[in-house]
Formats: sequence, C-alpha cells, structure tokens
Amino acid sequence: MEVAAQLAHKALAALLQLAAQPFYYIGILFVLLQYRRQIVLERQLFSTRLHSMLDTAWKTVLWGIAAGMAASLAMAFVGATVPFGVVIWLWVLSALLAVVRIRFVCLAYAVGLLGVLQAIVRAVPSLTELEPVGRAIAPLEQMPVSSMIALVGLLHLLESFFVYKQGADMAMPVFVEGKRGKAIGGYQLQQFWPVPLLLLVPTGGGAAGAALPWTPLLGGDIWSAGWTFAALPVMLGFADLTTTLLPAAKAKRSASRLAAYSIAVLALAALVEWRPGFALAASAAVVVLHEALAFWSKREETSLPPYYVHGEQGLKILGVLPDSPAKEMGLLPGEIIHKANGVRIRTKEQLHEALSANGAFCKLEVINTDGHSKFVQRALFAGEHHLLGVLLAPDEKAMYVLEQRNVHWFTAARRRKQTVPAGGESGRTVSS
Repeated sequence: MEVAAQLAHKALAALLQLAAQPFYYIGILFVLLQYRRQIVLERQLFSTRLHSMLDTAWKTVLWGIAAGMAASLAMAFVGATVPFGVVIWLWVLSALLAVVRIRFVCLAYAVGLLGVLQAIVRAVPSLTELEPVGRAIAPLEQMPVSSMIALVGLLHLLESFFVYKQGADMAMPVFVEGKRGKAIGGYQLQQFWPVPLLLLVPTGGGAAGAALPWTPLLGGDIWSAGWTFAALPVMLGFADLTTTLLPAAKAKRSASRLAAYSIAVLALAALVEWRPGFALAASAAVVVLHEALAFWSKREETSLPPYYVHGEQGLKILGVLPDSPAKEMGLLPGEIIHKANGVRIRTKEQLHEALSANGAFCKLEVINTDGHSKFVQRALFAGEHHLLGVLLAPDEKAMYVLEQRNVHWFTAARRRKQTVPAGGESGRTVSS
C-alpha cells in the first residue's frame, strides 16, 4: 500500500511537471501547424478540403496520451532513464533536424546523434573544461546509452501500432512525376502524435521511501538509491509516399517494418547494457537501420508499376471528395470507372459527355479493387453532373505536379514543361 501511495504521489508530481513544461504544448502546436499546412495545400490543389484539421488533431492527441501512459508503464519495468539535461538535448536536436527534413523529427535520429556526441566527449575530455561548452555537454558524459536506445525501440513499437491504426487517416492524393516524366497519381501519408511519458528514474540521493517491488531490467544497482518520476514529452511521426498501393495497404506494410525495426533496436539496447563498448556502434546502427527503412520504401515504390494511372478498362479513381455524389454512391480510391450511363469511358472528356447526356441521373459500371464489376446509381440535381466528386488519376493533359522537397514531403505545385492544347484542363483541380 505504501508503494502504491508513493507511485501515485510521484506520478502526480510528474504530471504537474509535464503541465508546466512548454515542450508538450510545442508538440501539439507542431501537429496543428502540419495538418493546417496539408489542408491549405488540399484547397490549392482540389479547391476543397479533404480532411478536418481539428477532428484529426484531437484524435492524435488523445491517442498520444493513452499510448504515453501505456509506454510509461512498460518503461517502468525496462528501466529506460533520461536525465533532464538529456531531455533538453533531445528536443533541441529534434527541432534542428526537423528543419533539415521533417521525418528527422523522429527520436531515433536525435538519440543516435547523442550517442555519437557522447563518444566524442569521452574521447576528447578537454571539451568539458571549456566554458560554456563544458556545462552544455556535461549531461552527455553520463548519458545512459542503453536506456536511450531502449526508449527508441519502445516508442517505435508504439509508432508501428499507430501507423497500423491511423497511418492512412490523413492520406492526401497527389500528382507526381513518374520515372518517364509522365504525371502519375499517388498518396502522401503523414501523421504525428505528441506522446507524454512519465519515466521512472533513479534519484541517486539515498533511499526515497518504500523500495520498488520490482527491479527494472536496465540500470542494475542504481535503483537502490531512490527513485522518482520524470516527465518526458516526445513526438512520434510518420511520413511516406505511395504510388503503387492503396493508402491503407501502404500503412500496414510500413507498420510491420517499423515493428521489426523496434525489435532490432531493443536487441541493440540489450547489447549495450551487456557490453557498453558497443555504445557508439549501436547508436549509429539506430540511425542506419531507420534510414534503411526509408530507402527500402523508396526502392520498392520505384521498382513496382504505378497504380494510379488510367488503362484500357477506364478511368482510375485517385480520391473521392467528402459529402459528394461519388461518396454517397460508395465509390472508392483505386476503382475504375468503366461505363457511365451505358457509355464506355476512356477519357475525362467522355465521362463529362456521358454524364451531361442525362443530367438528372447517373449510373456507373465500376471495376473494384478486386477486379469485379459493380453498378452504382444516383439521381443528380442541377449542375451535379459537373461535380460528381471523384479525383481522377492524371492524364497527359495534366499541367501540374507536386514538387517534392525533403523525402516524402510535398510543399508546392509545379507546372509541367509541356504544351497543352487550348481548353485542356490544368490538373490543379481534378474533380469530375
């Protein structure tokens, strides 16, 4: 009972510490800004909003809180500790790395870099004698590398669950330039989760009330000198691009690879705890393996044929607008519009003509993602034949593609270098 009271008291103190820290609120603000950035881009490209910023943001924040509590419980038994001075380093490095590439906000890069910096500090001890450099790098000298790497592994295990469940929720259809210079369709997937952690850490200041009823896996005898909770807000993020798979399928594939990565990282943490001399190699491996995931995904995308292109069967649907006739009829991304009002469809112009021929009714024959035909129909009101609500894959007349900056991240529409016949559509708004 005494231990439970101690745990509750110190957990409450850590929660108050978290509430007083700016880092968690900065993380939430970062999430809001990134989602707002995407929605602004959606309006520029499609003249409508495909996602709700606030709806998605509060869900990711709540998921982050729930996951943070679960991860805190797991790490209390693992013994992953992060001194406060290292927390500052983590946030500063993550912010600087995110400026270079948004996916570098992932904790793996900051932790790997801190492990390398620790090796440099220990190899050049004179650095600690320089002021104010000495005070700034002092936390790195005694940083528990095995605990830091274990933290990366556990957080990526959480991230793999998040990506599996929510990775496709904010998927945005995009036009990109294919290997042969042709415009092809695809999806940008991106999600962020601010996660508040309460880490059980040793105090090193003598006995602190009742002893823990368990011994954490990492740390050894340091837990006999007292313990407390420390608040550590972290940011989990996922960004990817697919032109070869449906968003949900891409998210599930990425989730399975992230889970494998987390298991490998946890094994590296155990190795460093057993053999501290491998700390530098393990820190570098955390970054290298993470980069290998990105390289693997990119290579897979370039080696497979594009999925969102038109073919002989008809027009490939890239996306469906919310609250549109197409949404009500149950049309889905990846399906093919084969016939409209009994007319075989091969071009966007043919689709418009077929819908205009009967402005009061729409009947479509659609080939679903399993290759089977289905028939959908709906009465159309005045003008709706121009606003069916499907985003079609680009064709040879598409004049704009999204410019890719920082791998898997798009920021602006770029005009394609080609001649388009007068009256040809721009490709900026691709709803039909």
